[in-house]
Amino acid sequence: MNLASLVSMNLNLRATLLLLPSLSLALQAAEKSFYEVLQDQSPPTSDQISNDLEDGSLGNFSSITSLHQPTSDIIGSPEVVSEESTRRYHHRDDDLEGGRKSKLPAISTMDELAEKYEEVLLICQKNNHGEASPNKTKPAKGSSNRSKQQKSEQPVDMRDLLMQCAQAVASFDQSRAAEKLKEIRQHSSIRGDATQRLGYHLAEALEARITGTMATPISATYSRTSMVDILKAYKGFVQACPTLRMCYFTANRTIYELASKATTLHIIDFGILYGFQLPCLIQALSNRDGGPPLLRVTGIELPQSGFRPSERVEETGRRLKRFCDKFKVPFEYSYIAKNWEDITLDELVINTGETTVVNCILRLQYTPDETMSLNSPRDKVLKLFRDINPDLFVFAEINGTYNSPFFLTRFREALFHCSALFDMYEATLPEEDDCRTLVERELIVRDAMSVIACEGSERFARPETYKQWQVRILRAGFKPAKLNKEIIKHAKEIVKQRYHKDFVIDNDNHWMLQGWKGRVLYAVSCWKPAKK
Repeated sequence: MNLASLVSMNLNLRATLLLLPSLSLALQAAEKSFYEVLQDQSPPTSDQISNDLEDGSLGNFSSITSLHQPTSDIIGSPEVVSEESTRRYHHRDDDLEGGRKSKLPAISTMDELAEKYEEVLLICQKNNHGEASPNKTKPAKGSSNRSKQQKSEQPVDMRDLLMQCAQAVASFDQSRAAEKLKEIRQHSSIRGDATQRLGYHLAEALEARITGTMATPISATYSRTSMVDILKAYKGFVQACPTLRMCYFTANRTIYELASKATTLHIIDFGILYGFQLPCLIQALSNRDGGPPLLRVTGIELPQSGFRPSERVEETGRRLKRFCDKFKVPFEYSYIAKNWEDITLDELVINTGETTVVNCILRLQYTPDETMSLNSPRDKVLKLFRDINPDLFVFAEINGTYNSPFFLTRFREALFHCSALFDMYEATLPEEDDCRTLVERELIVRDAMSVIACEGSERFARPETYKQWQVRILRAGFKPAKLNKEIIKHAKEIVKQRYHKDFVIDNDNHWMLQGWKGRVLYAVSCWKPAKK
């Protein structure tokens, strides 16, 4: 390097250093004006929240989310932040789970707002056994969605197109796969009818498999959806579709009957998530003859990414505490946030004399099976359930056949399963309703992306048929506990009177099955430890 170059570098460095003070002052001025604008924002009032609940809109928290969380969502209560603490706020890029990541203090008025939203969960207020209230907002049958499909310029066989594309992907024929993807996208839409939505989302999954990249990372616990939107979707979903409601209804009624004379009821809930199952049970226990028992809940969840892996399961405990305080039910809560196969019996505090229930609703499919490890993590978790020696094990799961190690077989089965779900939502949820889009994203799209686009440890959704689950549970050391016939009868009456005619409730020995147009989608059963 010659002398002239060194002199030139020196002059450039001096010029840069001279500019730094002015740049710093400019940034400070911009920051000050930005936060002055933020301070003019105010959260919605309690009256506004009440009005939103009455009209079913559940409010608009856009002002709060924009104020405190530029790109993340609110799991718990929004926060009021001082100017000094706001200046210190920095968004964290590792916030993948939605939910509050700052350590800023919350205030009691925001807890009151949270309580009003939680009223949505009490869909059972006129019952004492944890069942659902009547559905008065069922969409009219034969909506305009069908006519849109009939008016399409060139009707296509979307399933056939998707299978052709999948075959091209499986044979590594990228040019033909790209050609079929282009054709699928010409006849699909994220806001269209059931067939168009099926094509749109499965095409996205196939493209992600081809490119090896996804627009949004996925996992069994990943969600950027705010708690307010989750509640809104839950409310709309359970009013239109009985599947989740009947799982909760059957579990709650069975647990309630078991705890009719218990002094302490300990529910070890594997996959507690937001705790949506328990508010109706809490209300039912509050009206029990002789008073409610002490309710102990151990909430178990998969860890979230980031610095607070247990944040959501902690917030669930605080939410359940508010419900128990409201209904005067004595309550204790503990939590574990780790992979279920790594949990040991010593980590669970089980007291003698208490009635113990292991509850696992629609979540065990996310535990790896023997295709990932010789010592099956799934069987290890079931063995833990048996070692707990519960008075009752309540189990519900998707009846899925799309867990083949071979991509094309897996895609074909996933296609049939997703077709049934999209058709179900088409018949029961309005096409333009944001609730429908959110439900599809949370209950179909994420798992479909896992099954189609991912392999190995990245494929977290691994469903099985209810008969395959039965073999596993029997092998773990349980025996069937027959469901009360009155519970099944009541469930059938609810579905017949309040839901679409194509929903079906049936039973196969000790299993209660839920289906749509003859296809079994969900299965519920109860078990007790077999004598050793």
